[in-house]
Order: sequence, then structure tokens, then C-alpha cells
Amino acid sequence: MKLPPRLRAVSDLHVGHPQNRAFVQELHPDNDGDWLLVAGDVADRFADIEWALGLLSSRFARVIWAPGNHELWTPPRDPVTLRGEERYQELVRMCRRLGVLTPEDPYPVWDGDGGPATIAPLFVLYDYTFRVPEARTQEESLALAYAAGVVCTDEALLHPDPYPSREAWCDARIIETERRLAERDRALPTVLVNHYPLVREPTDVLRYPVFAQWCGTVRTSDWHLRFDAATVVYGHLHIPRTTFHDGVRFEEVSLGYPREWQPRGPVPDPVRTIHPADDVRRRSSVSG
Repeated sequence: MKLPPRLRAVSDLHVGHPQNRAFVQELHPDNDGDWLLVAGDVADRFADIEWALGLLSSRFARVIWAPGNHELWTPPRDPVTLRGEERYQELVRMCRRLGVLTPEDPYPVWDGDGGPATIAPLFVLYDYTFRVPEARTQEESLALAYAAGVVCTDEALLHPDPYPSREAWCDARIIETERRLAERDRALPTVLVNHYPLVREPTDVLRYPVFAQWCGTVRTSDWHLRFDAATVVYGHLHIPRTTFHDGVRFEEVSLGYPREWQPRGPVPDPVRTIHPADDVRRRSSVSG
């Protein structure tokens, strides 16, 4: 029996890896009406991002994308040499050519099974406030990361131009995103789609705690409550799981790198159904 249309989600496809590219080539909806939420890190290079989102847009009824840090990199051998805000805006223009919705577009409403709900793709960076307790300042936190040899590649490839820092860019994005979310239809719950977790707790399971400073900002820690989230979708951590925070469902939907997903089996299945909701409380690993 054919399934009814579903709202589905995935992130961290990293299609520059041949095994991941093959996964995306085989990714199809179960119903012509399925929507797909893509929570960032499609690829590093502009052409790979365009290939993957174009393919998915041709298959799913609607694709909604929120950028990750990898899309914002300016890799040295990428023909597209734009940096920072200019690169992001070029990605938005590319998505619009493909029919993919972005954080710059009006928020769509999912009115299928489990709806209605406002789908809000977000572009919020990080500001180094997810630092380890022993670091009193951002400078101390970065020093600990460099001493441990655990430093995000963003420090070399994610340029904040024209902002003076990634923290300043994060601040601007928070202000703009809060404005947009405040203007939503308050009669509907939301599905918030962001590359980074909106709360700190999901980073507690990281193998290297100092990496958390590149994973979000404390300034979003109440957004799931303030903005009436039924579900928060995120990626970045490459630790797919379901958790609950203040009774709100959080879904980490990463595929991740082949070295991470291959031990879980030869054929990964990271795509989660957001609506209609699975019986996720039986899969929940954290309740906050």
C-alpha cells in the first residue's frame, strides 16, 4: 500500500564522498507528495551542492534547505570564489533557480498528515558560547581546542565577510531570524530546521567536548519554546538520534561521513519522518 505524503528530513549528505553521492542518487520519496527538509552540509563545493539539491528537487514535491557550515566554506579549488555573505546569497539564488526554499523565502505550511505546521528553515551560526566549563572566555576556549588539536576547519575556510567575525555574523542572523519568526502565523506550531542544535545538551555526547564551541549559540536555547516548535530538526553533530528537551522533539538527521555511517550497516537510512510523527519516544535517548 502506498504511504500518504510525509514530511521527511536529512542533513550532512557530504556528497563530495563517492559513497554519499551514491546514497543521494538512490534517494527517492515514497509518495509524490513527500517534502524533504535538508538541514545543511550538502557538500563543500558549489557545483556539488547544486547537483544534489537539483536532483532532490526533481524528485520531492518540495525541498527546503537550511545552510550548514560546509556550504559557506570557500575551498581553495572551488571555481566559485565568493566569501561570506556573498557566497550565502549566491547559494540562495541557486536554490531559487532550482525551486528549493531557503531561510530567505516565506515560510511554507505543511498541511499534510500531522499538520498543519509552519516550516521555518533557519540560518543561525555559532558564537563560541558552547564552550567547556573550564574556559572562562572565548580566547581560552579556542586555546584549549588548539592545544588538543581539535579545531574546526571553519577557522580557515568559513569567512564572515563583510562582518568582522563569525560571531558578528551570528549576531546579525539571530536578529533577522527572530524578526522573521515573530511575524509567523502564531496559530500554527512550527518545525524549526537549523544546521546546529538550538540547545547545548545534544553536544554533551561529543567525543571531543571542545568542539562544541563550533556547534551553536546559547542565544537560541529557548527558541523551541518561544516559537512553538513541535519538532526541531538539526544536523552537524553526525550523531543521528531523537531527544526531547522541555517536551519538544529534537531530531538529529545526519548522514555523515562514510567512516561514520558504514559501521552502522551497508545501506544507511538517516532520513527521518517528521510528520506524521513516528513513535519516537521509544527511540528517545535524552529527556530534558
